[in-house]
Amino acid sequence: MARYRGSVCRLCRREATKLFLKGDRCYSEKCAIERRNYPPGQHGQGRTRFSDYGLQLREKQKVKRIYGVLERKMVRTMKQAARMKGLSGENLLSLLERRLDSVVFRLGFATSRVEARQLVRHGHFLVNGRRATIPSMLVKPGWRITLTDKAKKVERITASLDALERRSVPSWLEIDKENFEGTVTGMPVRDEITLPIQEQLIVELYSR
Repeated sequence: MARYRGSVCRLCRREATKLFLKGDRCYSEKCAIERRNYPPGQHGQGRTRFSDYGLQLREKQKVKRIYGVLERKMVRTMKQAARMKGLSGENLLSLLERRLDSVVFRLGFATSRVEARQLVRHGHFLVNGRRATIPSMLVKPGWRITLTDKAKKVERITASLDALERRSVPSWLEIDKENFEGTVTGMPVRDEITLPIQEQLIVELYSR
């Protein structure tokens, strides 16, 4: 499976915003944006001016990096969003939020989506009582996400749940920390996706 293996802090600096790819580090003074708030590279501190296409491209790259998807998957998701009722941009974000790895992160079982993807791949979660190892699986209302008995003893999962107060669980999800269980109660709401995303720019880019 292809994946980015470089420094994720460089990605945040390139997009000039926190993408929360590094877990707890993003909430500390060690965050790269706090220390060097300019793009990486030799000419990072120079002036940058983007064309309309450049703005659209940067927005698409930002969303890809937040959710950890590659270009081929992004194109398929955009096509699926365009076929759905409603605004294509909001449909796109809804589909990305409903990915199992994103839901695991939003429920507080992991400190980042990268960590959540790894935990799912290693088979630490049950979806409706059956082991799930596909991070891109789309969850639906009424589905239950629980930890396996072995995963309940994993220190980084319990530590992540203990630090859940740093970020709020969205209204379309419910978490039962005592039973290590999360429930999908509805569909993602655009207002609760607080990251600075201009999804219309992505729609315009793929409409070219």
